[in-house]
Amino acid sequence: MAAAKIKKGDSVVVRSGKDKGRTGTVLQVMPKEGKILVEGVNVATRHRKPTQVNPQGGIERREASMNISKVSLADPKDGKPTRVRFEEKDGKKVRVAVKSGETIDG
Repeated sequence: MAAAKIKKGDSVVVRSGKDKGRTGTVLQVMPKEGKILVEGVNVATRHRKPTQVNPQGGIERREASMNISKVSLADPKDGKPTRVRFEEKDGKKVRVAVKSGETIDG
């Protein structure tokens, strides 16, 4: 399996869809499904009936997963979308932003 270019905790920019241009933090990555969960992006609304666990019921808003190809990593320098490449620094494989050349982790 190829190395993950986007990881939990990364800041990403949505490239297409109804939330295009919005930024958020990655909450979860599901590589087998090719999906990603981003904080505050692709929010779905569910109407919940009252239950014993939730006696109030009401409207529940939560993030829905989206295709990982719709997001791009935010450049650490200016926050704009960038591609990612891998380089070896001090014998360690690190992610590097293509636009600015900034190291993303490590």
